[in-house]
Amino acid sequence: MRMNRGIFGWVVFILFALMLAMLLMQRMERRQVITMNDFWRYVENDSIQSLTIQDNSLKGKLKPEAVKGLDEPREFELKYPPGAIDSTLVNWIRERCRSVGEVKYDETGTMFFTLLIQLVPWVLIFAFIWFFVFRQFRGAGGGAGMLGNFGRSRHRISTREHTHITFADVAGVDEAKEEVAEIIEFLKNPKRFQRLGGRIPRGVLLVGEPGCGKTLLAKAIAGEADVPFFSISGSDFVEMFVGVGASRVRDLFKQAKDNSPCIIFLDEIDAVGRRRGAGYNGGGHDEREQTLNAILVEMDGFDTSDQVIVVAATNRVDVLDPALIRPGRFDRQVYVPLPDVKGRLEILKVHAKKIKLGPDVDLHRLARGTPMFSGADLAAIINEAALLATMANKDWVEMSDLEEARDKVRWGRAKKSREVDEKEKRVVAYHEAGHALVQALTPDADPIHKVSIIPRGQAGGATFSLPEKDRLVYGRKFLTAMMKVAFGGRIAEEMFCDDISSGASSDIRQVTEIVRRMVIEWGMSDKVGFVYHGEEGRTAYLLGLPGGREYSEQTAQMIDAEIKRLVDTAFEETRRLMEANRDKLDAIAKALLKYETLDGQDVHRLIRGEPLDRPSVADLLDAESTATRRATEPPRAKPIIAKPDLGPGPLPQPG
Repeated sequence: MRMNRGIFGWVVFILFALMLAMLLMQRMERRQVITMNDFWRYVENDSIQSLTIQDNSLKGKLKPEAVKGLDEPREFELKYPPGAIDSTLVNWIRERCRSVGEVKYDETGTMFFTLLIQLVPWVLIFAFIWFFVFRQFRGAGGGAGMLGNFGRSRHRISTREHTHITFADVAGVDEAKEEVAEIIEFLKNPKRFQRLGGRIPRGVLLVGEPGCGKTLLAKAIAGEADVPFFSISGSDFVEMFVGVGASRVRDLFKQAKDNSPCIIFLDEIDAVGRRRGAGYNGGGHDEREQTLNAILVEMDGFDTSDQVIVVAATNRVDVLDPALIRPGRFDRQVYVPLPDVKGRLEILKVHAKKIKLGPDVDLHRLARGTPMFSGADLAAIINEAALLATMANKDWVEMSDLEEARDKVRWGRAKKSREVDEKEKRVVAYHEAGHALVQALTPDADPIHKVSIIPRGQAGGATFSLPEKDRLVYGRKFLTAMMKVAFGGRIAEEMFCDDISSGASSDIRQVTEIVRRMVIEWGMSDKVGFVYHGEEGRTAYLLGLPGGREYSEQTAQMIDAEIKRLVDTAFEETRRLMEANRDKLDAIAKALLKYETLDGQDVHRLIRGEPLDRPSVADLLDAESTATRRATEPPRAKPIIAKPDLGPGPLPQPG
C-alpha cells in the first residue's frame, strides 16, 4: 500500500524531533549532581571557577586544575528544595563564596528557557531542511525522490477570465474560425452531436506560416469555450533527463481527463513530433521519439465519452510523423493562411482601435500595399506608426507614419544620417530610377507606389509597388514584367554610370528564381514543355531517401539553355525600352538626387515631362536651420525715430 506523502513527512519530522530530544538529554546529563559537603569542599579548596544561582539549584564549573580524573566533574549542580532559594540565601552564599568572584543570580533562568535556547539552532536547521527538502516530497508528481518534480507537466491553465480574447479579436481567418467553432459547440453541447452517432475530432492541427494567428486562435478558443484550457509548448516536454518528456505527457493527459471537458493546446508541436527514422533524427534511442510515442499512446487512449480535445499548432507540417497526423489522432487540419486584402483590412481595423488615427488615414490603401504580410506584421505596423507619431509630438497617427512603419517593418529603418559618397549616391539614384521607369512603363507590372534612395537595412535604396489585388496564380506576362523591372537597375547603371555595381545582386537572385521555376516547375517554356523537373529528387537524395535526379544530362543542358534564352530575351527588351526613354530616366534620377523620395504620381509626372514644384531636401534643411537660428538669437532693439517738431497751430490736413 502506498503511503501518503503528507503522512510520510510527519513521521520523518517526529523521528527527527525525538533524536534531537535524546541528544539534548544526553548533553544535560553531563552536569553531575553533588551534595552539600562536596560543594563546601570545593569552596574551601578554591576550586570553583564560576557559579550561577538559577531556579532551585546552584550550577557551577570547576577550574581545570581542580579536575582530578573521572571522579571530579567538570560541571556540577547542587539542588535545593522548591522555594528554598530567596534573597537572604543568595546574600549568604555570596558572602561565603567571595573567593569565587562574582556569583551570578539568574531570576529568569528556568528549565524551559534553557531548553529553548539550546533548541533554537536545531530548529533553524530543521526548518531549512523542511522547506528545501521535504517540500520536494510533497510537490513530487512524476518520479521517485527529489527529482520527481521534473516529471510534472509544465502546462498553464487558462479560462475565459484569464485570456480576455474572443473571436472578435481574431480577424482575417473566417474559415478557420468556423472550423474551431464546431469544437466549442461540441464542448458546450455534446449530446447534439451524439444524437446522430457522430464523433467529434479528437485532435485539431492548426497549420500556417509564422505570425498568421495560430496561437491567437487557440487563445480565442479558450475565451469562447467555458472549459479549462491546458496550454504547453512542445519544447517544455524535453529535458536533460531521459524519460522526463514521456512522464510529462502522461501527467498532462491525466490532469486533462480529470478536468474534462477541456482543451489541450500544444504549441510548436514539431519540436517533439518530428518524423521518426534514420534520415531525420539519427536513429537509436532518442528522447524526442519517446515523448512522441507517449503522445501517440495518450491520444489513442481516449474514450468516446472523454471530452478532451487536443489542439496543436505548427508551421512545419511537412516534418511531422505520419502516425501523429493520421485520422484518429489529429483528425482535422485547419489551415491558417496569410490574409488577403479583405483580411488585412479587418486585422488593421482590430489593431487600429487601440490608437488615435488622423483624418487622412486610409487603411484600405495600407492593406493594398502590404501583400504577403502576416497578422503579426500588421500589428507591428500599427504599433510602429504610433511610436513614430509619439516621437514627432503629433496629436494622432497620420498616413505618412503608417507608410513609414510599413517600410520599416519590411525593409528596416531608414538610415537618414548615413553619409553616402556622391558617386555612390549617383549610382543608387540611376539604379532605382531604372526600376521605377520600367515599372511605370510596363503594363503587366504592379503600379509603382514610391521610389527612394534613402538606405534601409542592407539596401542603398528601394522601389515600392502597390498591388491592385492579391495573386493566387502568376501569369507568364506578370512574371516577365517582374524580370524586366529587376533588369532596369543594372541597365541604367550601364547607360549613365559607365560601370556596373554589386547593387544588382538581389535583382539577379530574384530573376534566377523566377525563370528557373518558370522552366522546371510551371511548364512555361515551349522547348522544355509541360514536364515537371523539380527539386524533390535532389532533396530526397540529400536526406538519404531513395530517389535522385529523374532526368538525363541532356535534359539538364536543355533546361540551362532555355533559362539563359528567357533571361537574355527579357534583358534585351528592357534595354530597348530604356534606350527609347533615356531622357525620362535621366529626369527621374536627377529628381531622386534632389528630393531623395518620389511617390508614384511624381514619377508619372516626370515621365510626362512636367516639372516638380515642391521644396527639395536641401531647401527644407536650410529653412529648418534658419528657423532654429532665429529662435536662438536675442531680439534686436527697435531704432528710435525722432518725431518732427511741428510747432503750435493746427495739424496739416491730407489733400
